[in-house]
Amino acid sequence: MKNEKFSTDEYNALAEVARGITGRPSACVGRNTKRLSGLKLLSIARNGHMSLTDKGKELLFLRRCILSLRALAADPAAKLDGDVAAFLGKKSHIAPVDDGFVVTEKGRETLADIEAQEK
Repeated sequence: MKNEKFSTDEYNALAEVARGITGRPSACVGRNTKRLSGLKLLSIARNGHMSLTDKGKELLFLRRCILSLRALAADPAAKLDGDVAAFLGKKSHIAPVDDGFVVTEKGRETLADIEAQEK
């Protein structure tokens, strides 16, 4: 999973499965089911019910962390979810300031590494 690149469509499919699918899956989920289940990011029960694996939940959480770190770097007033802020703070990527957070040097280095890998 470390070297895998995922499309926005695949992330959207995972997020849709995480929210819970009632009835028939969307076209987005249908297009991506085979690859995502092959990478063990989602599982399909015998009755057809889809759910995220722990690996899939971790991938979505890390994506939220990256998007939040980017948002905070672009706008210091950006709001972070509590679980994301706690994780990024524990990893020293952000530091608390007056009424929000600021991206630390380590956080900026991490963002630069991510940008380099995406090219």
